[in-house]
Amino acid sequence: MDSLMIGVSGIRGIVGTSLTPELLTRFALAFGTYVDGGRVVVARDTRTSGAMIKHSVLAGLLSAGCSIVDIGVCPTPTASLMITELGADGGVVITGSHNPIEWNALKFMGAGGICLSEAEGRRLLDIYYEGNFTAVDWSGLKEVEVNDSALDIHIKRVLSNIDVALVRSKRFKVALDSCNGAGSVITPRMLEALGCTVVGINTTPDGLFPHNPEPTFEHLDGLVQAVKDGRMDIGFAQDADADRLAIIDERGNYPGEEYTLALAAKHILSTRRGPVAANLSTSRMLDDVAAKSGVPVIRTKVGEANVANAMKDNGCVAGGEGNGGVIDPRTCFTRDSLSGMALILELLAREGRSISSVIASIPAYAMCKMKFPCARGKVSKVLAAARKNADTAVINDQDGIRLDWPDRWVHVRPSNTEPAVRVIAEAPGADAAKALCDKYMALSQSAAEAPNGKG
Repeated sequence: MDSLMIGVSGIRGIVGTSLTPELLTRFALAFGTYVDGGRVVVARDTRTSGAMIKHSVLAGLLSAGCSIVDIGVCPTPTASLMITELGADGGVVITGSHNPIEWNALKFMGAGGICLSEAEGRRLLDIYYEGNFTAVDWSGLKEVEVNDSALDIHIKRVLSNIDVALVRSKRFKVALDSCNGAGSVITPRMLEALGCTVVGINTTPDGLFPHNPEPTFEHLDGLVQAVKDGRMDIGFAQDADADRLAIIDERGNYPGEEYTLALAAKHILSTRRGPVAANLSTSRMLDDVAAKSGVPVIRTKVGEANVANAMKDNGCVAGGEGNGGVIDPRTCFTRDSLSGMALILELLAREGRSISSVIASIPAYAMCKMKFPCARGKVSKVLAAARKNADTAVINDQDGIRLDWPDRWVHVRPSNTEPAVRVIAEAPGADAAKALCDKYMALSQSAAEAPNGKG
């Protein structure tokens, strides 16, 4: 992975190597110009590099004439909520998300609390590269307002969407791994407000991650053990900025991140009818859940902003991504692990059964994910090869090529973050999913390696 990535979704790099104060200030100046010197919410996760980066960002925003609301260390969804709560013109969240501790990044949001779309991101990049910045003199510099109410507002908003008394009556025992990230303070407080007994591991907000912050199975040994040792009802894991959520069932099993959205959507649809949205690489479990309620699933290009904007445009009652990202539009239009937890706990309370039993009620699939390096100029040949070998599949070319059969699918698409092609397949069993992934991986690589005009 390159040490600096600049794209429409933001900028990320390794602190002290590629992510320098000069670069950060220039990007913040570009964003300040983008929002025309408006009001900007600034937040960060717990990484030890956060303070340095925040001050670099503040310098750039102030130079562009922005007024700033500093909401301190808090989850990304908290920042999204506060942008709309305060009527701000945008926001900058300083977070390396699921990346290792040496990384950090800037995530930009618009006035609706939604990450910038591809078109909006390109406009910001144009300002950055052209260097045509707004710059005010001494008389145009504004104050930095510190607002310490963000965590309370977020908890209150999440709880307003569920039956708190019902959840409290169940007295759930919950194990929590916040990876010492931005969820470390707010999440135990919210769970305790729901009457849960919380056993927290890695809930010290010092940014010293005890494991890789991506909430996938190989990183959650400690949480699995905490669930087993404490005979907990459920285990929850967050990434560093608390927008993604993974689940451990009461037996210590990890069902996979894809279940987070399926479970949350299942519960929302039991009380509210409407379409749901997800990207093209998200499990068809969501389609099964939606079909039971007789509502459509709107599929979008990969990218959180694409899902959020589709939700807003189509009046969706739920949405998200298969990486553990749940979007409840009643709270905010970004992935929110706190909303995911509250919804899943209310689901358990209403159904009166264990999380493993609820999971077993959703049709299960196996997913296989692969990728290979591929220059941008060769992507069209790769996609043409996938289309040529579609067999009897239904073709969706909204984002690369997705091929759907009655009980399985494969998605071949260029990566948004690196010069690579991703191949993702899902089928009823692991062997079938791998065979499908292997087939289209081989076809894709062969097309990429073929001489010009062939393949």
